[in-house]
Amino acid sequence: MILPDINLANIEGKRVFLRSDLNVPLSENLKIEDDTRLCATLPTVKYLLSKASKVIIASHLGRPKGKDSNLSLLPIANWFKKQLAEDVSDLAVQNINGFDGWEITPKLFLLENLRFDSGEEDNSGDFAKKLASLADIYVNDAFGVAHRENASVVGIAKYLPHFAGFLLQKEIGILSSILENPKRPLVVIVGGAKIETKLPLIDKMDDFADYVLVGGKIAAETETLLNLQHEKRSTIRSTLLIAKLTEDGIDITKESVEYFLHRIELAKTVVWNGPVGKTEDGETASMGSKAIAEAILKSGAYSVVGGGDTLNFLKKEGLLDKFSFYSTGGGAMLAFLSGETLPGLQALLSKFRPTSGGIFGRRGCNIR
Repeated sequence: MILPDINLANIEGKRVFLRSDLNVPLSENLKIEDDTRLCATLPTVKYLLSKASKVIIASHLGRPKGKDSNLSLLPIANWFKKQLAEDVSDLAVQNINGFDGWEITPKLFLLENLRFDSGEEDNSGDFAKKLASLADIYVNDAFGVAHRENASVVGIAKYLPHFAGFLLQKEIGILSSILENPKRPLVVIVGGAKIETKLPLIDKMDDFADYVLVGGKIAAETETLLNLQHEKRSTIRSTLLIAKLTEDGIDITKESVEYFLHRIELAKTVVWNGPVGKTEDGETASMGSKAIAEAILKSGAYSVVGGGDTLNFLKKEGLLDKFSFYSTGGGAMLAFLSGETLPGLQALLSKFRPTSGGIFGRRGCNIR
C-alpha cells in the first residue's frame, strides 16, 4: 500500500490541517501519564512547521459525552509548548467556532477535543467542511484512528488535497511487511480481555503465522477458539497454543509461560498485541507478560508490539524502547493485520477532485 507522501505535498506557505492521535492517558490531576503517541507524531509536526504558514493540529481525547473540561486538550497544548519552545512562541487550544483573528498569531494551533462535537463520530459532512475550511492541505498522521469513519479521518479528505504523515507511513510500511514477507518462523501473541476484538486477528493468523499463542482473559474462551480452528481446519497453517490461567484468573500459568517461551526462542519475527495477564497492579501484575517480553528481546527476533495496555506495561517495565517497533494504534493494528479495510487509509488513497470555484467559495476563518 503506497500512501500519498507528505514529502510530495506543496505546503510552502500553506495552511495545513494535521490529524494526529493525541489520545493519551491523563492522571486525576490532568497530567499526561504516557506521551508515547505525542512523541511519535512530533517529526511530522516539526516538518510542517518548517514549511507551512499555519499548522492546525486536531485530535480526540477519551470518550466525552458533550463538552468535558477533564478531557480538554490543554495538557497536550502545554506539552507541545515545552517540546517546541524554539518554534512556537504561543499555542492555544482553539474552539472551531472561535477562529476570529487567527491569521495574526500563532503559527501552530491545537483544536479542542474533536469529540466535543457529535459531528466528529457521526462523520457529519457539515462538520468535515468546517474542519476543511481552516486549511489548504490535509495531512493524516493518526494511525490509531485509521479504522474509524470519523469526520476528521474520512470526511475532510473529500474537500482537501490529502497526504500521509511520517508516522502513518511508517506504521503502514512495517505492518505491511509483516503481512507480505515476514522472516519465519512468525510467532503471533494475542492477549487481552475481549475475545470479539481479538478473534479476527487469530482467525487471520491461523492461516498465515507459524505459531499463534493466546493468553489473557481470552484464553478462557477455549471452546470458541477451538471451534474456529475446527471450522477451517483445511486452511490452517499455524500451531495454536491456548494458555491456561492461574486459579485467580489474573495471569497465565508457569507451565503455559514455558510453552510460549519455547516457541518464541524459535522465532525470527514476533507480533504481540495484548498482555497475557493483568497489568494494572505494579509488581503483583502479570508475571507472564514480563517473561514473554524478556524472551522476545532475548530471541533477537524482529519484534512488533501494539495495544495500549501492552505499551503502557512495557513502558513501566522500561522495555518498550528495546522492541524493534511499537505501533501507536491498538484497534487499528488489529484491524490492519486482520486484513480489514481501514476507512482512514481508503480516504487517503482516493483521488482529490476540487470543484470549480472552490468548495467553500472564499475561504474564511470565522466559522459559526
